[in-house]
Amino acid sequence: MSENVVRLHKAPDGPAVRPVPLWVRSGHAVKAAVAHDRTRSAGRAVVRHGLYTFNGGRIVARRAWDGRTGARYERMIRAAEAAGNLEAAEEWEERLSRFRAARHHRRMDLLHSPVDAAKGVAVGAGMSIGVLVALGVVLAINSGEMRDVVTPLSATIDFIALLIRIVQIVWGPAITIGPFLALLALWAVGRQQQAAPHWALPANVRSGEGEPITPSIVVKALRDLGIPALRNAIKEMGDAGASMLGPITIAGCGVEVDVTLPSGVSTIEVQNRRRKLAENLTRHEHEVFITIPQAARTVRLWIADSGALDEPIGPSPLVTDETLTADYAKGKAPWGQDLRGDAAALSLYQRHLLITGLSNQGKTAALRALALWLALDRTVEFRIADLKGAGDWAMFDGLATVLIQGPTDDHVIEATEMVEDGVSEMERRLQAPPGTAFPPLILLVDEAQVAFMCPLVDADKRPYGGSKATSRYFMAARKIHNQGRAVNVLLWQGTQDPTDQNLPKLVREGAHTRAALALGTESQARMALGDKAVDGGAAPNLLRPGLDKGTVVVASDGIAIPAGQSSITVRTHYIDTETATEVAERAKRMRDGVTTLRVIDRGEDRDPLADIHSVFGESPRLVTQDVLKRLTALNEDAYGRWTFADLRRVLDGTGAEPYKSDGRMVVARERLTRALANRNGDDSASAS
Repeated sequence: MSENVVRLHKAPDGPAVRPVPLWVRSGHAVKAAVAHDRTRSAGRAVVRHGLYTFNGGRIVARRAWDGRTGARYERMIRAAEAAGNLEAAEEWEERLSRFRAARHHRRMDLLHSPVDAAKGVAVGAGMSIGVLVALGVVLAINSGEMRDVVTPLSATIDFIALLIRIVQIVWGPAITIGPFLALLALWAVGRQQQAAPHWALPANVRSGEGEPITPSIVVKALRDLGIPALRNAIKEMGDAGASMLGPITIAGCGVEVDVTLPSGVSTIEVQNRRRKLAENLTRHEHEVFITIPQAARTVRLWIADSGALDEPIGPSPLVTDETLTADYAKGKAPWGQDLRGDAAALSLYQRHLLITGLSNQGKTAALRALALWLALDRTVEFRIADLKGAGDWAMFDGLATVLIQGPTDDHVIEATEMVEDGVSEMERRLQAPPGTAFPPLILLVDEAQVAFMCPLVDADKRPYGGSKATSRYFMAARKIHNQGRAVNVLLWQGTQDPTDQNLPKLVREGAHTRAALALGTESQARMALGDKAVDGGAAPNLLRPGLDKGTVVVASDGIAIPAGQSSITVRTHYIDTETATEVAERAKRMRDGVTTLRVIDRGEDRDPLADIHSVFGESPRLVTQDVLKRLTALNEDAYGRWTFADLRRVLDGTGAEPYKSDGRMVVARERLTRALANRNGDDSASAS
């Protein structure tokens, strides 16, 4: 019976079993052997060392060809022409002409060299024999033996015979071993140049972890980007593309290099291949940043050390230096570090601010760090609406004059009225006499997208949210953006996942400082930072959600941005809630005491005298204008139109009337307390 026939066997205590054919078992064995790590390693080693030798021969042959011909000069001329450097092209052409002239002279000399060589040999041989004979005559005279005349000549002949004998002995083995030595030399050249496919190289070379960035690595990475014009231009360059590169300089936890692209290659083509370029440089995508400097046809590459961006930066100076203070007009907030490792500080003077990003990427922490620094300037007033209400801004209780915390529609109404009160304060300041100095007022709305998306309408049918001319929050934000900075009334907003619906175009473009954490798409990046910043290389959409928390891309004239760039990437200091509370307590100790209004009441009956007393907080006295301002913040409907006359009307006859101190009208808290106590006592007596 044929061996290929499969028989069914009956096991003693089981069902029939069909045995696996021999050829199937052999195929599995071969497949397993081929897939084995040792087999693959051996295969890679064979290919690698074979190509080392072959490509080493190519390298040596090309070097020899370059040395004997003008090929090197011609490549340099083509490279200079491709780069548009006509002066360099003319210089290399002149060098080529000199090389060809020198080569022509050498070849002409070769026509006469055989005759000259023969004459030289004859003359040399004759002179040598004459010297040997003369030496023999001297020996013969000295010894008195005539045979010593030929002794030097005989010794020379014997020495030549010995050399011939040595050559005869060595020649055979040299002929045998010589080719192997030549192959070994070619293999050494190929190994030094790593002249083998990347997959065939040793594992430690393939990984490239920690491999320093060199000009050859950068040029090879650019050559392999898959841009035909770039690849062909590099091949034609006599210096293998080195003329494209500027100096490679250390920049923080990485290196930076400017690359001048050859004619026919646009910067956008390189930007669109960021991931491939990073992989060619043995880096992850987030470890390579491509920006566009001012020079034409140039891209600036910042390449991080492997794993460096995953290391945390140091703590904030707000935490480490308890003596640190802020200066709204002249100071800069210590926000973090740029990619070069330098301190990144942001000026907040008369700049509206917008920061956006995906949820849970550190947006609130980054915004809060700026507010905590500015709170150390006692002249700055904060009015804060946190429309998330998770307690991220609770430490500003007693520091901000208004603190709204909550995600409901009622909280949106309160936040809208807070911003509208800011508009009223701005308009009052704008009507003040020229030259009047105004303390900074920061209106801060975190999770502002909740306000823009609010569906409620007021009694006059005006929507609170939206982006129409009737939308209350939108129009209040627009008014402050238009004129607020002139009188130090500023709007800071933090928002998630920007779209045209939850962050209208006119509002986001009104911010002087725009920052973005990790975003989902390029269109969101353009909404957050603007087209100019994104076209210049800003790419918050390429940050890694969850891994690059706290890393922001900033477009602002308030931060030092390298020349020619439109944005900068900053790794912000993280200040946790507990530490932020400690910093806020330091800021509170610098102030006289601030009464924080947590809820803006609407529509109920008011007790004016009690409300006046409540806005004092711990302050022993207040200027009447500040009393009116705080009453307005307490309740716009009840006190928004109050004047000094209304305040005096309520206080007249109570013993707490305004009086002049240092040339200004003030109200004393102690007198108000006494007036309330007297009034309550009179009410109790009347009731009894």
